[in-house]
Amino acid sequence: MKKRSTIIAGVVAVAVMAGFTGCSGGDADKKDSKKEQKVEEKVDSDFEVSYDGIKTASLNVGLSVHDPSIFESDGTYYIYGSHMATAKSTDLRNWTMVADGYGKNSVYGDLMFRDDPFEYTGNLNSVIPTDDGNCHVWAPDVIYNKAQKLYYMYYCTSSTWNASNLCYATSKSPEGPFDWKGALIYSGFNSKTIKKTDVLDYVGEDYAKEHYIKEIGDEYNYEECPNAIDPTVFYDENDRLWMVYGSWSGGIFLLELDEKTGKVIHPEADSEKDIDAYFGKRLIGGGHTSMEAPYILYDEKSGYYYLYISYGTLTREGGYQIRVFRSKTPDGDYVDMNGQAPGIGKGNPAYFGLKLSGNYMLPSLEMAYMATGHNSAFIDKDGKRYIVNHTRFDNDSEYHEPRVHQYFLNEEGWPCMLPYATGGETISESGYGMDKVAGEYYVINQGMKVDKEIAEPFKLMLTEKGNVFGKGITGTWEMKKDSCYVHITYKEKEYSGVFCEMKDEADTPVMTFTAVGSNESIWGVKY
Repeated sequence: MKKRSTIIAGVVAVAVMAGFTGCSGGDADKKDSKKEQKVEEKVDSDFEVSYDGIKTASLNVGLSVHDPSIFESDGTYYIYGSHMATAKSTDLRNWTMVADGYGKNSVYGDLMFRDDPFEYTGNLNSVIPTDDGNCHVWAPDVIYNKAQKLYYMYYCTSSTWNASNLCYATSKSPEGPFDWKGALIYSGFNSKTIKKTDVLDYVGEDYAKEHYIKEIGDEYNYEECPNAIDPTVFYDENDRLWMVYGSWSGGIFLLELDEKTGKVIHPEADSEKDIDAYFGKRLIGGGHTSMEAPYILYDEKSGYYYLYISYGTLTREGGYQIRVFRSKTPDGDYVDMNGQAPGIGKGNPAYFGLKLSGNYMLPSLEMAYMATGHNSAFIDKDGKRYIVNHTRFDNDSEYHEPRVHQYFLNEEGWPCMLPYATGGETISESGYGMDKVAGEYYVINQGMKVDKEIAEPFKLMLTEKGNVFGKGITGTWEMKKDSCYVHITYKEKEYSGVFCEMKDEADTPVMTFTAVGSNESIWGVKY
């Protein structure tokens, strides 16, 4: 790649924090944090992006599991997905299909040959039949029920875009077969079909008509009530069991489960706390705005519950992406980096939530990753944190594959995803030498948009004196002493994250950084 030496001068605000170093030491560390310093350094770069000499990876997973929900058992990782697909792995990189597709399926047992799972919705003979007459089983999640010593699968059957039914099944093995046990929550009903559900067992008919069914048109009040889809289940820090669910429509809802039965515990209604007696508590969203695939994970180290969701539509150019909110309690309030959350009447949800991953291109990728959404997350026995999602590609098709990225918590306790699929990397918590972290990086900023645009790399130089330079860019960076933590400031925004050595997806060793700020994520890769 062609380079040229240049002298770059600019006025850079230096925000030196206690315990940080990004400079060579001396008086520079003692500058007043509010004082501006004129910086003049020799930088050997033309900041033009080129992938010359960088090895390219090919798509090598070779299987598809849509909406992957992760579960670990004795060192084997299982991902369960829509359309009854299940795969397993021992390294989170290479996957083997366990079962796939409707019909005879070793994981789901005789599910497709029974009428009761689809009595309400799922085929032409159901209460609310599908347009195509087919049974749809979407977005399963598996958890080990400690009280019953059984594996529980929660999933949904669905037909129209809001007529859905949350169900559950049990098994003695994570590979099944899972035996259907019953239905839990219904959505998409009207004044006639509600009588085919259990809704009236928990609320009066007058209440149901007022809150769940529109007077004009006798249709489901989908702007305020949930679509009973995308269930995921988690234990809180006190071993209480919860289920979070929802997709578009009335937003994301939470219900407690009875560990002894696996069934829903319906709460008392409380309008001030946004708690419904049947559907549970609305956590975020509503007004039929873009939001689905909730997943909650408690992190003992930070003391936070992290609520992951996906925005956009799931197609390749639908802007599908991962966002995250957090709370100190399982039932909220969940907020983003600005202390805000989307809700009814709050406007476009794109302005809320820390965006972790969307459409992006990086060195070593054969093509851009697109629609990186519908994620799950977990913390392994060694304390490593991972996000699991499916991704499509910039290849004019809707083909998708699962990907697993390690992530870290920054100093403020916010998740920061590594740029590449995990390859067994381990971060150096005691930090890295200046010779390893200073230099020229390919950088992407995920931004905040929900659209088909791809985040393309640009070049940033992190100098040993703590300056940041790019094409038309000046800023500063600081690395906390004896740690992996980094703060990077440019274009008047500060990003907090970590450095981590890893391999790109062509197995080339690289230094990376991942940092978040103002609900945006930035990733950097140095060769």
